[in-house]
Amino acid sequence: MTKMDDTLTMLKELTDAKGIAGNEREVRKVMEKYIAPFADEVTTDGLGSLIAKKAGNEDGPKIAVTGHLDEVGFMISQIDDKGFLRFQTVGGWWSQVMLAQRVTIATRKGDVTGVIGSKPPHILSADARKKPVDSKDMFIDIGASSREEAEEWGVRPGDMAVPYFEFTVMNNEKMLLAKAWDNRIGCAIAIDVLRQLQEIDHPNVVYGIGAVQEEVGLRGAKTSTFQIKPDIGFAVDVGIAGDTPGVTSKEALSKMGEGPQIVLYDASMVSHKGLRDLVTDTADELNIPYQYESMPGGGTDAGSIHLTANGVPALAITIATRYIHSHAAMLHRDDYENAVKLIVEVIKRLDRETVDRITFD
Repeated sequence: MTKMDDTLTMLKELTDAKGIAGNEREVRKVMEKYIAPFADEVTTDGLGSLIAKKAGNEDGPKIAVTGHLDEVGFMISQIDDKGFLRFQTVGGWWSQVMLAQRVTIATRKGDVTGVIGSKPPHILSADARKKPVDSKDMFIDIGASSREEAEEWGVRPGDMAVPYFEFTVMNNEKMLLAKAWDNRIGCAIAIDVLRQLQEIDHPNVVYGIGAVQEEVGLRGAKTSTFQIKPDIGFAVDVGIAGDTPGVTSKEALSKMGEGPQIVLYDASMVSHKGLRDLVTDTADELNIPYQYESMPGGGTDAGSIHLTANGVPALAITIATRYIHSHAAMLHRDDYENAVKLIVEVIKRLDRETVDRITFD
C-alpha cells in the first residue's frame, strides 16, 4: 500500500470533499486549511469564492491563479410518494456514465447514501439495451419506503448529491484516481504555488483563488476577479487526455505525464498571445515539459477572468485528465508538479515592466 505523503493527503482531502456549484462550503474549508499558512490574508467574495493573498512587492502587478471549488453532481428536485428522489444535473453529464453509480446526498441531518437506479438487462427489450437512458428519467434510491421516511432522514429538495469515489493511488504511483479532479487539482495547484512562493522573492502580489460555480457558467471567477482586479490571470483546470483507446488525435492530442497543457483556444477564450509566449519561453528555458491544447467544446475560468473590467491578459493551464465529468477521473502527478513549477517560475518573471509589455505590446 502506498504511503500517503503530505501532498497525497491534501489531494485526498480536496477530492473527498463534497461541493457542487452553489454548495462549495465544505471544499472551501479544506482549501482554506491548506492555503492559509502561506497567505497574508484569506477573504471571500459575495458568492463564496476563496481569495488568498500573498504579497511579494505590494506595489507590483497583481497576479491571479484560479482553480474552481465546485464539481459536477446533482441537486435533488423532488421526492416521490415511494421515497425515490428525482434530481437535476448540475454541470455537464453524459447520461451513460450515471446509471447504477453511488452518490452521497448531503442533508442537514448528515450524509445519506444513494444509488442512481437502473433496470436489470433481463427485463429490457433488445432495442432498449442499445439506447442510453435520458437523465430526466433517472432517480436516486436511498432505501426509503416513503416520502415521509426520506424527509425524516433530512432529505429535502435543493440538497446536493455528489458522486462517491475513494481517492486511490494506482499501482503506478504517479497515477492518481479520484472524483472531482475537475477541479480540485486546480485548487491544489493554487495552494502549492503560494507554498513555493514562501521561500522566493517575487515582484508582484499573487492571489490563489478557489472560485465557485465554474461548472454552471464560470461565475465565481467573474466575481472574484472583479473583486481583486488583477493585471494577469491564470486559470488552472483539467483538460482532455487523448491517450485512451477510441480517442483520436483529431479529438485530443495530449497524453498524461507529458506536461501541463497550454490552452490555445477554447469556447470561452482565445488565449492571450503575449502571456502564452512568456509561459512557453519560460518552460523552454527551464526544460519544463508542456503540451498545447485546444478545446472548442469547453471553457475554463479564464473565459470570465479575461473579460473582467477593462480586460485581463489571461491563459488557461490545464492537466491532461482521463474520464472527467464522471465518478472517477485519472491524472498524472508529474503533470501537476510541473504545472506548479511552471507557474511559480512565470510569476518570478512578472514584474511591472514585463506585465506592461505583455499588456500593451
